[in-house]
Amino acid sequence: MNMVEKILARASGRQSVEPGDVVVAEVDLLIMHDLSGWLTSRVFDKQVGGPVRHPERVAMVFDHHYSPPTEDAADMLKANREWARRNGIQLFDCGNGNIHHTVVRRGLVRPGAIVVGSDSHTPVHGALGAFAAALGNDSHAGTVLPYGKAWFRVPETVRVELVGTPPPGTTARDVALWLVGQIGEGGLIYAAVEFAGPYVKELPFWDRWLFPLLCVDLGAKCSFVEPDEVTEEFVRSLPPGAADRPAHSDGGEAARVLRFDVGGVAPQVACPPTVGNLADVSALAGTPVQYAELGGHAGGRLEDFRAAAEVLQGRRVHPDVRFNVVPSSREVFTEAVREGLVLALHEAGATWFPPSTGSNQAYNMGAMAAGESMISTHARNFPGRNGSAEANMYLAAARTVAASAVTGTITDAGELA
Repeated sequence: MNMVEKILARASGRQSVEPGDVVVAEVDLLIMHDLSGWLTSRVFDKQVGGPVRHPERVAMVFDHHYSPPTEDAADMLKANREWARRNGIQLFDCGNGNIHHTVVRRGLVRPGAIVVGSDSHTPVHGALGAFAAALGNDSHAGTVLPYGKAWFRVPETVRVELVGTPPPGTTARDVALWLVGQIGEGGLIYAAVEFAGPYVKELPFWDRWLFPLLCVDLGAKCSFVEPDEVTEEFVRSLPPGAADRPAHSDGGEAARVLRFDVGGVAPQVACPPTVGNLADVSALAGTPVQYAELGGHAGGRLEDFRAAAEVLQGRRVHPDVRFNVVPSSREVFTEAVREGLVLALHEAGATWFPPSTGSNQAYNMGAMAAGESMISTHARNFPGRNGSAEANMYLAAARTVAASAVTGTITDAGELA
């Protein structure tokens, strides 16, 4: 069996499983943000009732309405707090960070665990060697909260092997975006996607993180990087949590293997209206932007702020651009303070926001008017996601976002004099 099959077998009390089997598995962690938590709690209270079976396995993170702009939003957060307190679940209130980064930083996700959540990017936790999948709010209310279980059809595994060394200036984010274009949106429906190969093996943890994040764009059920010494070192840096139960593939069990040479990948930009609409940054050079942002599930990492500070050294943000920087977690913001990145980016003209999901869906910041454009490290660029449906969202790596903030147009950082 491979890693995913071993995790599902263990959690369902079976000796073995194979693709196509349906299993009922113990869930190690359910994660909800303020929006999904509100919907799930209403269904649970009104249609299910009773106690939450394992409240210690449930976490809610306030990362969308992190500073409620309306009375209705404030009421929702108040109700969420009361519900969490009443049921004894773990609550991470406003300012703790992005949902996925927060639960990882607090040691709640471990190798070998089964993680479920309403957010479509929940499979990102496969970066730690977990089986992580997005489920609907009603599934959480109907099975996970009252029973601590969920059912799954065991997916077929597709291994994506990456070889080669990208040119200077091309980052892991560029390679991850490029892969969506190569495989195609919806190209791996319901697969368990393993990211492997020499290129992935050599990446540090937070760069590996960017690959399982692609799961929803590829149409996959889950995705993962097999745990190794990089994973173990990262887990040791986290607060003590549940026991690790890492599972390792026996080797050779993938139904398909896709191989890609990343040696010629240039810095990428995902253009509206979807993540898979890719182009080299050079093809878009000169496209005006009014907003630039480091944040979201794919951004707000310490690595992103370091890259931006390097690009902005000796430069300032263009007067026509609002450059927003949003830490993915309080831990990242603390490190950014210690390294002097907060002051460096502030003095260059950037604006810091609280640890959160940033302008994702424009609940608290970043809403755009018709005809405006943003370039960001976010994970989505659908029309209307950040304000007007006639605004444009471009996705790119932190270096490209920072360079574009300097020039006021989409710019390859390598082209700055």
